[in-house]
Parts: sequence; structure tokens; C-alpha cells
Amino acid sequence: MSIKHKIILNYIKDLSVETPDAESLVIARENISKYSLMLDITSKPLKNKMIEVHTKLIYEDKNKNKKNETRKKKTHFEMIYATVFSIEEENIDPNQIKKFILCDLQIQMYPQIEKAFVEILRISGFPDLKLKGKIDFNKLYSQRLS
Repeated sequence: MSIKHKIILNYIKDLSVETPDAESLVIARENISKYSLMLDITSKPLKNKMIEVHTKLIYEDKNKNKKNETRKKKTHFEMIYATVFSIEEENIDPNQIKKFILCDLQIQMYPQIEKAFVEILRISGFPDLKLKGKIDFNKLYSQRLS
């Protein structure tokens, strides 16, 4: 069961696009299949039953720790997308709020977040990029509890 809520605002809070030079872009385009998307979701309470949620997306080469010549030539993309919402119910169990933030809110907001992130990647020199697969936030939440 979802929590009755209202999205107050949402925006790109922080953005980092690192492409050291043209050679790095060429290398990244050739190796983009080795890049992976990582997510980190954090939240903090605000006044008046509002909560700010940060959905952080990091897209980088999975093999970034290899010691080789191209390590310094890696591209890196990171975005923090903030969503502020208010809770429109009384006396909600904190565990329900946690599940809502990590599952329901992400399911609601992630298509918009992903669209913004992919557009930034396209503008950054990756015009044909598509992120692989759908994210199952309920599964991730269950794994987190285990």
C-alpha cells in the first residue's frame, strides 16, 4: 500500500560529466558496453512532514580499477536528482516511509530521472546510448532487507 503524498518539487541537484579530452570520448564510445549504472538513494526529513530524497546515478566503466594507460582517460557521469515530497497522512510507521522512499517513490520518479540522465549522456557525446534493462526497486528493497 502506497503512502498518500504530494510531490512538491524535483530537480537535478548535482551533475558531473567528466570527459578529459576528445581521445577519452572516443575510448568511452568504443567501450560503453563495459559501463554500468549504479544507484544510491538517500533521504532527509525536512519541516512540515516533507522529505527530500536524493537518487544518485553513477555511470562509469566497470573496469575502472585496472591499472593501465587508459585509466586516466576514463569518462565518468554522475547525477543527483532531488525529489521533495510531503506526507499527507498521520501516524505512519517509519518502515512504511522507508519502503515508500526506496520503492514506490522511485517507481514513480525513475522514468523521469532516467530520461534526464540519458539526455545528458546524449548531449555529452553519446547520441545512441540506451541504458540496459529495467530496475526492479521492489527486488532491490527485498535484497537490502536480507
